[in-house]
Amino acid sequence: MSFFGFGQSAEISIELSDAEKRKQVDVRNEEGKKEKLFLFYDGETVSGKVNVLLKPGKKLDHMGIRVEFIGQIELFYDRGNHHEFTSVVKELAGPGELAKNCVYPFEFLHVEKPHESYTGANVQLRYFIRVTVVKRLSDIIKEMDVAVHTLSSFPEINNSIKMEVGIEDCLHIEFEYNKSKYHLRDVIVGKIYFLLVRIKIKHMELAIIKRETTGSGPANTYNENETIAKYEIMDGAPVRGESIPIRLFLSGYDLTPTMREVCRKFSTRYYLNLVLVDEEERRYFKQQEITLWRKGDLRTIRKERRELAALQSRDRPEPDTPSEKMVKDEAAAEKKERENAAES
Repeated sequence: MSFFGFGQSAEISIELSDAEKRKQVDVRNEEGKKEKLFLFYDGETVSGKVNVLLKPGKKLDHMGIRVEFIGQIELFYDRGNHHEFTSVVKELAGPGELAKNCVYPFEFLHVEKPHESYTGANVQLRYFIRVTVVKRLSDIIKEMDVAVHTLSSFPEINNSIKMEVGIEDCLHIEFEYNKSKYHLRDVIVGKIYFLLVRIKIKHMELAIIKRETTGSGPANTYNENETIAKYEIMDGAPVRGESIPIRLFLSGYDLTPTMREVCRKFSTRYYLNLVLVDEEERRYFKQQEITLWRKGDLRTIRKERRELAALQSRDRPEPDTPSEKMVKDEAAAEKKERENAAES
């Protein structure tokens, strides 16, 4: 974790105040490898300390030391331009000379984290803490990435999806999915009805496709499609009147919430793609967009918040942060669902 450059006389490290208690999650980096990062939610305080360690017998002349919390979007094909949607700066020290190791505490109180961390084919949305020791020739910089998850409450309206697809006088099918909005550990349940079959169907499959759109304007828009999952729901020829059930578990796949027009830089949408293949290898397909959202583990989040609050031991008169409000709303919605189920 060291960040050294030739001729630098100090090493910088960043430690979070609640690192022992805070949850870590796997996040895919730009190279496609997974790394563990500390997890935060919108409105949570980010605090810790910066250690400046001098080399033996060395002193450090500087023009100031600062720490920043940054939320940034980077398009891989336009790396020179970074869009910062969150940026908070704290000055740790003014110009001077360090003759010994120093520790500087920092705190970003209830900092906004409006978007979920994301790394895709052409874009990366990341949050990080950056420490800069300003020097005359070259600054000493240390960065530490953190992960952010956005929690959503139960959608008020979640209609089922019903559509008819057909080829005149050859094929007529009707498909139905139980809802249009799914949380990331949900189950897609549906049925396929064959109303008319005059072509020989060999097999049928259901795929989840992620479509990442970056840029803006017709000339600067890039679409990248990725097949996240492929599930064979039928093998063999169906007959008229046959009904094929669908049950697809989402928890086993690497999914993110649906993200639409994030800072007008990118979108990530998901589609259910129903594909039929006949004996001559001709493919018939129909796509339908679905919305994915992240449902929080209420018990775990409440426990983590209690432990973090005890660690921070800070009285705060401010109202609930957005993420805390979402957790409460979700708990109320689950309680209402249980009551309705009991009545029925």
